[in-house]
Amino acid sequence: MKNLKNVLSISVLALMVMLFLFACDSKLETNEGQLNTGDVDYTNTSDMILPLVGAYQSWATRGWEESLLLSVRGDDVNAGGLGDQQPFADTDMFTYDKDYWMYNSLWNIHYSDIISVNNALDLIQQYKEFADESEHARADQYMAETKVFRAWLHFNLARVWGDIFIINTAIPDEGIDEGVKTKAEVMQFISDLMDEAIPYLPDMRPNERTDLPGGVTKYTALALKAMAQLELKNYQGVADATSAIINSNKFSLYPDYYELFKTDGELSNENLLEMQYSDYNTGTGDSFYHLYAPYGPQGWTPARENAQSGWGFYEPSLKFIKFMLDRGEMVRLQTSVLFTDRGITEIQSDPNYATLPAWISNTTPDGDVINDYARALFASGKHYLPSNQIIAGRNNYSAGKNFICIRYAEILLMHAEALTRGASGSGLTADQAVNMVRDRAGLLPISGVTTAQVLDEKFAELGMEWGIRYYDMIRSENYSELSYDGRTFSPDKALLPYPQAQVDALPLGGDTN
Repeated sequence: MKNLKNVLSISVLALMVMLFLFACDSKLETNEGQLNTGDVDYTNTSDMILPLVGAYQSWATRGWEESLLLSVRGDDVNAGGLGDQQPFADTDMFTYDKDYWMYNSLWNIHYSDIISVNNALDLIQQYKEFADESEHARADQYMAETKVFRAWLHFNLARVWGDIFIINTAIPDEGIDEGVKTKAEVMQFISDLMDEAIPYLPDMRPNERTDLPGGVTKYTALALKAMAQLELKNYQGVADATSAIINSNKFSLYPDYYELFKTDGELSNENLLEMQYSDYNTGTGDSFYHLYAPYGPQGWTPARENAQSGWGFYEPSLKFIKFMLDRGEMVRLQTSVLFTDRGITEIQSDPNYATLPAWISNTTPDGDVINDYARALFASGKHYLPSNQIIAGRNNYSAGKNFICIRYAEILLMHAEALTRGASGSGLTADQAVNMVRDRAGLLPISGVTTAQVLDEKFAELGMEWGIRYYDMIRSENYSELSYDGRTFSPDKALLPYPQAQVDALPLGGDTN
């Protein structure tokens, strides 16, 4: 693994070559090619979109380990029994190894992509300098889009490590020389950066864009601003941003929660930020996929022959499942969890759950049978694409499935939490926001909603998604929730230690946080 100094000293020329490897279509699809500085004609402003598409591609090309590491410490998720990745399982138990390759990989890939999107902004700026004034607005929009990706990447890093470098240009040494900034400073930087971007971004849903369908808009930036303000515990700032999204009347909950995470839910009116993947509507040849195998069951009998199983690295927790059963959840539990027979038996070994609803089965609604396997009792349904939705000829687990990053349900619940914590907002009351989410799940409305109830609703609605549950428990200091099933959490375990390779190379001020 290269350390950050090596990653961040990539030359502008090399980054330009990487960014121009990709052209676009309606799925941000990619075509190979190479350009160098001598090939670029900045007066040909029809090519101005190319570095932007390179930024999208860089952002969406995530290592499989990144989202797992961001998520695994919550009480909604367990690491599978990983004999070959024991430090990952140890991380789930709050025992950290600063030499573990996953830590260094998350750090390196995120920072490398920050530099990539910053460089894309610089390239677009160069096009703008040669463009007619009538094209300046388009250039400003494209540059604003890269800022959204910069914000998202910094946001993840700060939640994992706390104090990090802010890299705000394509010359990383400038940010490194300033030293690490506190988590609060990073979150304020993100909020301010989104304020810079919002005036230049399209006033529409991502799925309304015709140039890059599913691309970011002002509401994506508002969502990231709300998320940063939530980490700062500035609940009025949260309410202001979420109210703006709600009052746009542009977003709605996708009516079928189960299908939201399948093909039909792609680019829905609920999704504010979504990584898009494609097989280009062909059963062979090039593809642009995320690797979902780590989330999948090791053994299954797919409804569609030859569809591959997964690795069993990521398991919904028994605590989450019992929490959902206690609430009478069906829609969200059936969507979130793939059950094995062994897992069902384990649930029933608790006398309080000896009798389970008849719908709980090791066969999914789409007919895939989840067989018993050694590493885990359950698998994540939110990272599962039914085998009958995978195009013929493609066999990878969940092949071509999009990855939703921010959705309207999270906006509604952040809004509700902010209001229960004393903020004032408009558009919806806390009760209304929570009950919209509950109604889709088939649950009865509640009134006089409290902060604790909102956090419970987020647990039910957003489990298995991007570590939201873990970071909610850290922010709200509900540390006891994280001490479950043999785990003992304490506040000093909230952040991961800096990767040792980075401590050795960079001015991080110590070998751990």
